[in-house]
Parts: sequence; structure tokens; C-alpha cells
Amino acid sequence: MPQVGADRVREAIDAILARPEFAPEPRSWLERGRDLVLERLGELLQAMFDAGAGGVVGWTIVVVLALAAVLLALRFSRGLRADPTVAPDASRPPLRPATDWWADAAAHEAAGEWRAGLRCRWRGLVADLAGRGLVEEVPGRTAGEYRQQVAAALPAAAPDFDAATALFEAAWYGEHPADAGQVERLRRLSDQVLAGAG
Repeated sequence: MPQVGADRVREAIDAILARPEFAPEPRSWLERGRDLVLERLGELLQAMFDAGAGGVVGWTIVVVLALAAVLLALRFSRGLRADPTVAPDASRPPLRPATDWWADAAAHEAAGEWRAGLRCRWRGLVADLAGRGLVEEVPGRTAGEYRQQVAAALPAAAPDFDAATALFEAAWYGEHPADAGQVERLRRLSDQVLAGAG
């Protein structure tokens, strides 16, 4: 078996790796800029830590900057969650008036579209409560979050709102068949919730 020298092996490897399929993908100017900044930052940190007594100063600066970043992140992320102690803003009009939702509900019910009627009737209830400043209507808010707001703002009406929400969820998310009886029950529950709202 012939022996191949290390130099010949390196040449063969270099020739293979020089082929186009092994060429690195071109990098964007943004990637090159990011890498340059990170490289310079690494050099700066290395120089700070290699400086002997300056290393202590370097570590102190890093710790202070890290604490400042954590405090800023905590400060600004706290504003992203709803504060349950703050009352909803009643000056902002609801996204869509309750009367529009109820008109759509009536049209769906007249056409025998009970599932869509349930959805519109429940959305009308939420819009009416938002118009009274009792809940804050926000796109993407879940039915459970509205339950929590009603429980806080109208504790006496919370069981009726829960029952109305359960009807809506079963038909809309659970895809259970809906009928005229369920729509009528949701209408009665809505009336009871709104009566409790004054």
C-alpha cells in the first residue's frame, strides 16, 4: 500500500475545499458591520481585563452596565402588562359600537346562522360594557381576560357574564352546534349583565 505524505494530503484537502460548493455564502453589509462591532467590543473588553489593576475597573464597568440594562428592561417591560388596579379608559370609544354588533346578530339570527349570531351577540355585550367604561376592549384580548375584568368591575354580574361567555366559547371555539334556544339564553344573560351594570 503506497504511503501518501502529509503535504499531498493537505494539497488534496485544499483543492477540494477550493471548489465552488464549499465557498462561504456572501455576507450582507449588516452582518459584516455587526461582526466588526462585536470584534471591536471584544478587543476593548480584553484590553480592559488584561490591564492588571484596570481589570478590576473593567469588571466594575461591566457589572454596572449589566445592572443598568436589567433595570431598564424591567422598567420598560412593566408597561407592557395591563395593571388590574387601573380602571379602563372610558373616554376611548369602543372599537365597534354594540348596536352594530347587535344588528349583525339580528341579521344572522334571521338567516338561521345561530353560531354567527351567538358571536355577534356576545361581542355586542363586550362592546356595550366597554362603552360604559367597565371593561377595556382590546383587539386580541381573550374571553378569559374579559371575564376577569367583569369580575373586578361587576362582581354581582360575573356569573351571568361567565355563563354568556361559556355559550359563546362552546359555539365559536368549541364548534358546538348552536340553535335559537342558545341565542335566546345569551340574550337573557346579556340583559341581566347590563341591568347589573346600571
